Amino acid sequence: MAGHQILLDATRTHIVVAALGITQIIGYGTLYYSFSALAASMAKDIGWPQEWVFGVFSISLLVGGLAAPIAGSWIDRYGAGSVMAVGSTGAAISLVVCALAPGPFMFAVALMAIELAATFVLYNAAFALLVQLNPTTAQRNIVHLTLIAGFASTIFWPLTSTLHEQLSWREVYLVFAAVHLLLCLPIHIWLARLSGVAIAVDPRAASTKRHVEGSLPAEHRQSAFVLMVIGFALLSLVDAAILVHMLPMLSALGLGSTSVLIGTLFGPAQVASRLFSMLSGERIPALGLALISSLLVPLSVAVLLSSGTWIPGALAFAVLFGLGAGLASIVQGTLPLTLFGSSGYGQRVGKATAVRLTTSAAAPFVFAFMMQHVGVEVSLAIFAALAVTAAISFAAIHQPKRRSLIREPS
Repeated sequence: MAGHQILLDATRTHIVVAALGITQIIGYGTLYYSFSALAASMAKDIGWPQEWVFGVFSISLLVGGLAAPIAGSWIDRYGAGSVMAVGSTGAAISLVVCALAPGPFMFAVALMAIELAATFVLYNAAFALLVQLNPTTAQRNIVHLTLIAGFASTIFWPLTSTLHEQLSWREVYLVFAAVHLLLCLPIHIWLARLSGVAIAVDPRAASTKRHVEGSLPAEHRQSAFVLMVIGFALLSLVDAAILVHMLPMLSALGLGSTSVLIGTLFGPAQVASRLFSMLSGERIPALGLALISSLLVPLSVAVLLSSGTWIPGALAFAVLFGLGAGLASIVQGTLPLTLFGSSGYGQRVGKATAVRLTTSAAAPFVFAFMMQHVGVEVSLAIFAALAVTAAISFAAIHQPKRRSLIREPS
């Protein structure tokens, strides 16, 4: 699959993005966002303290992060669609095993398998698929995809809570497994077949095998890659900590039953930031979006801490944090493409993801531990400072004048 890009017409591209949007909503909703709503019941069922359950979740994220370079290599070699089809199957099986786990050990193993499967079906694989299908339009398509997938938390936080009112957490996971098997898997199989056939409206365009050339010269790429990965890692650390603990964190601050309502604003705010990015086109470069994203996080925390139990302040926090997280999802796909180009994109993003997820894997456990021992306010302040450090790292990337994006080999 390496070097094999397929140039799709606009109609089919829209269909691909919409299909990927569905699988990303389901993937993030079932494999990530639902955990926060089910963790308390999981802990009670298996007889563990809730912090231990979040600890296993952190280890599971670490396992997924360590597998990211392998996933990236497979994506470049076999195609992102095929890898995502395998991931959907793995996600369904892992959810079933977790739901049927007789004790803590099997529960922990299954949870690790769930996050391992997530590495093969979520954003990194989806972004790589869009790059493989047409690298010259990938940046715009990535923005469109994240715009759709931004509804994952808005849909699945209340959906999971509603399902859990009628079903046990084990039964909820069985429902989620069926959705992966019956909906996501067929879509990914279709995308795999699409990736295996060269489709072009203009045969001459297909023969050129166009690709995106990065903006950085070779001598700047290594240091820029390190700075980019540091920024991504710190920002993901903060986002993961706050997202996983969004509902219990807001409750601990005295917002009680309004926590779910406040949390549901996170998704629309993500969508709003991605809509802004889509409408602005390339007027704001990917590096600028990375800076804005990392600075919105400490701003949102400052608003939350200063407003106390004032509900409008908490709503503003959710909106600002959602705006930052929405842009962060975009730049994770577009910044590597902009700086380094489309050649070897899957493997490069896989390496960055490994560091990012390995660092952020500790976030759920560390944040839970800190909230328990130093309080919510101090914990939030420390993590906000880490987001500022991420902004400094992005700002340190030296980006020379952009070179021509499209190379057409003779």
